[in-house]
Amino acid sequence: MRGHRNRAGTTIAMALALAACGRVERPVPQAPRAEVAGPSLRETAQCHADLRALGVDFQPLPDRQIAPGCALSGTVKLLDIGVPTANLGAVRCGEARAYAAWARNGVAPAAYQILGSQLSRIVSMGSYACRNTVGTAGPARRSGHAIANAIDIAAFELKDGRRISILSDWNSPDPQVRRFLATIRTSACRRFGTVLSPDYNEAHRDHLHLEDDGKAFCR
Repeated sequence: MRGHRNRAGTTIAMALALAACGRVERPVPQAPRAEVAGPSLRETAQCHADLRALGVDFQPLPDRQIAPGCALSGTVKLLDIGVPTANLGAVRCGEARAYAAWARNGVAPAAYQILGSQLSRIVSMGSYACRNTVGTAGPARRSGHAIANAIDIAAFELKDGRRISILSDWNSPDPQVRRFLATIRTSACRRFGTVLSPDYNEAHRDHLHLEDDGKAFCR
């Protein structure tokens, strides 16, 4: 009797084991990865040629998909554009091309002609940041910074020792300082698709947001 129960138990155990071996586990669905479409290889190559023609020293950077909606694609590191810029990291090449032209042909001449001093340095708040836009209405969406296609500018330093900052001087009592800042914003609007200043909203009270997005939005 005992041997019969042992054989029965063994038979049941084997059946369960075989059933388990035949069962197909369904894979756990993975969240889709939001790939970021960047410039084509031809566009990037043309942009590199344009930077070289401008005499800009730069280093191409490898493409990287970092997170949903965040990537470095067709980016460069600006090494020397003729005007030193602090805190600037990876920048999409088209943005870098527009920025180099603005800094050299817009900001530097305006500093000398309006403020009477040569420009020594532009101070940025960076370019790449994997984040959404801030201070705007509507559903959340990725910022141009999430693809290194925007640069935030905080201040301008002159060779005579003055420092003109967006936060402190946008509404300066000095009319020449106000004229300088208005002039360089107008210059930026000719070169970038989106330009946002303290006149746009509180989130931009301390910087100019410059983005090469093909739009025509200047505030």
